Amino acid sequence: MLTGLADVVGAVLRGFFSLLRRVRHPRPIHSRGLVLTGQATWLPGASPSGIAWIDEARAEPLEVTARLSRGVGLPDKLPDVLGLALRFHTDEGRTADVLLASTGIGFPSRFVLVPRRAATGATFGSLLPYRSPRGPVLICGRSVPSRVLPADLERLRRSLQEQPWRIRLYHASPTEKWHPFADVLLRPAAEADSAELRFDPVRHPLPGSTTYPWVRRLREPSYRAAQRGTSG
Repeated sequence: MLTGLADVVGAVLRGFFSLLRRVRHPRPIHSRGLVLTGQATWLPGASPSGIAWIDEARAEPLEVTARLSRGVGLPDKLPDVLGLALRFHTDEGRTADVLLASTGIGFPSRFVLVPRRAATGATFGSLLPYRSPRGPVLICGRSVPSRVLPADLERLRRSLQEQPWRIRLYHASPTEKWHPFADVLLRPAAEADSAELRFDPVRHPLPGSTTYPWVRRLREPSYRAAQRGTSG
């Protein structure tokens, strides 16, 4: 049943993004963004998730490339769905992409997109679960400590140059409490082209996780429609 429903919703989303891309080329959503760079440090003694990439103890931090963006691209004075894309550069020379968006933090609000004017106090959630041997796993990120951040991307860039942005990453099953597993420290990237940077969790999955067939059917058509004809 989930697979059939995902096919229908995936086709609708593909049509929507294809139409939107004709108007807003080359990036139909999240066209305005700030590229960030930094490191992810795993927390000792974290609760296991069932995904090897999350649960593996690391002596050294991982390099991270990130992009904070406004989903619809509304003016900074208005709330918008914020996106936070994270690319982890693994020890084997591969990359793992995680896409997060501003959501609620509890249940069921963690499955609901929440417009935010700025990243201040926002929860960035994965919405769709990863598949592990222990069952479905969600990921989210929140600022630690809580910090007031500008909505304007240029002002935000200057603020993060003065003080890096620390985000704590958490994992949870769909209805249970969140467990912290890593801290990500981010600064503005030097001379990065935000429009050309592309993230794709389908092509660059988390090591040790797999994708539910219904999630893949729901997500892949819209990703391909949104990124068709662009560099990635």
